Amino acid sequence: MGHRRLPMRWRFLAAMVIAFVRLQRWRLDIEGVEHLPRDGGAVLAFNHHSYLDFLMVAWPMVRIRRRPVRFLAKREIWESRWTGWAVRWVGAVPVDRTSTRSRAGALDAAVAALRSGELVVVAPEQTISPSFELLPMRTGAARMAQRAGVPIVPVVGWGTHRALTKGRRPRLVPRLPVSVRCLPPQYVGADEDVVTATQTLQATMRAALHEVQEGYPDGAPSGAWWVPARLGGGAPPPDGDGGTDDGTGGGPGQRR
Repeated sequence: MGHRRLPMRWRFLAAMVIAFVRLQRWRLDIEGVEHLPRDGGAVLAFNHHSYLDFLMVAWPMVRIRRRPVRFLAKREIWESRWTGWAVRWVGAVPVDRTSTRSRAGALDAAVAALRSGELVVVAPEQTISPSFELLPMRTGAARMAQRAGVPIVPVVGWGTHRALTKGRRPRLVPRLPVSVRCLPPQYVGADEDVVTATQTLQATMRAALHEVQEGYPDGAPSGAWWVPARLGGGAPPPDGDGGTDDGTGGGPGQRR
């Protein structure tokens, strides 16, 4: 659908990201674009391992499918003088994780956007994983998809954490390999348990993430801070089993 035309603000932001990626000569490897919807609503669920991974989630949708996306952005991002303008400009859905009313309102807004045919991007882990393995996922993605009657499209990324992640200073990494895998859509039935659906989503994304990590072009250097402990790297081992947590708290991805 080459005739599709992005809104001006998205073309401007896309040009900025493209310029940065080209300047740094990042080596993008994107697979599974055929799983991304050409039309209609969908939840895009991604693994959160860096402050830049959301750009790589949006890249195939914006660059290839020519469709804008709606991010769920936590309050801290909205209040930041560096990022607040961007999330407002692209119509992101604000989330205050300390407020039950805000969480419910964000969930309602996301469902309304999905029903109107938009794409909503969410990180079910809700925070960056220090181990670079998947954290326990909240059920928000499954709830949104179920209520709106749209699929979840899992998207797994790897590599951007080497440039900008939690607890590390920003680094310029020329020719950085960045892997993105778009996986087949997952449908949540009207009567399906959202915890079970989230466990299925987590298992699917974990398997894909491990495959991407193990096949990463720069390998997995022993002791490297950006490599998971599972592969002999210096990242801290994950806490717990990484399964779905049924507790409460957080944003629209609130655990059941």
